[in-house]
Amino acid sequence: MNVDLFDFDLPPERIALRPATPRDAARMLVVRGDAMHDRVVSDLPGELRAGDLLVFNDTRVIPAQLEGRRGDAKIGATLHKREGPRRWRAFVRNAKRLRDGDTIDFGEGVTAIASDRAEDGSFALDFAGEEPVELLLDRCGRMPLPPYIASKRATDARDADDYQTMFADEPGAVAAPTAALHFTPGLMAALGKAGVGHVTLTLHVGAGTFLPVKADDTDDHRMHAEWGRIDAATADRINAARAAGGRVIAVGTTSLRLIESACDPDGRVQPFEGDTAIFITPGVPIRGIDGLMTNFHLPRSTLFMLVSALMELDVMQAAYAHAIEDGYRFYSYGDASLLLP
Repeated sequence: MNVDLFDFDLPPERIALRPATPRDAARMLVVRGDAMHDRVVSDLPGELRAGDLLVFNDTRVIPAQLEGRRGDAKIGATLHKREGPRRWRAFVRNAKRLRDGDTIDFGEGVTAIASDRAEDGSFALDFAGEEPVELLLDRCGRMPLPPYIASKRATDARDADDYQTMFADEPGAVAAPTAALHFTPGLMAALGKAGVGHVTLTLHVGAGTFLPVKADDTDDHRMHAEWGRIDAATADRINAARAAGGRVIAVGTTSLRLIESACDPDGRVQPFEGDTAIFITPGVPIRGIDGLMTNFHLPRSTLFMLVSALMELDVMQAAYAHAIEDGYRFYSYGDASLLLP
């Protein structure tokens, strides 16, 4: 498909720089078929049914944004995928000043050797020493806010909490599964009282999620890979919910992508562990979920293509036009949509 079909104009003032307070006070556009209703996230229990199952991503964002030096050259690095116990693949700023075998000093006693430059300009970074890399990153790293926020303001202490979901448990993501940022203990209690269940899976979101689609046709886009896991107990609960007549609602595109990666042709979710580079565009069948809660995405992005596959392109074009006109807040810290095809 022509990538231009997924373009739209977004006024810069619609980009949220801070989340709503409290988190479940964010607005929520409910799209059922082609009908739209304006709600807030705290209304979610009334929009779902007893027996429905929410699926959350329990990945935890690590402080993956690093600033260092190679001699006199300033080098910036954004980790995006773990390749070994002490090795991470990283996108590098000022990469022209870096060669294979160079050592980068990130301060606080943290150094890494760069190697294996890839076609996309990324390097493998092997961190020196014996301490777990997570401890090193706690010393020298900062939260990796998305570029559309980081370009407008500096990361600060608030982001350490704001850019982490209440389900965050498994360290390894360099971007938050942002749909789940809207959830609070109070909202989860209300959902439980309404008979709505929940499970978690793990997909370590990589910085590749923010890479623009540069190809003119979706067939020519190379999707980034991310590591994920669905254990047998979680797969069984998802399948049991649907067998009992409940709906499986993915919270976030990361949850949806991993479920679809683990789905067999009959729509049953199987246990899964490994990399996925699934790319969902209109025409690709979605078998494992019955709805999606997600934020509002970038124009021409793989995520806007995904929601268009779920709901149909004309429906999402109309929904996004309504959201822009009505002042909804976009992107990672923005408002939510509940999509029920």
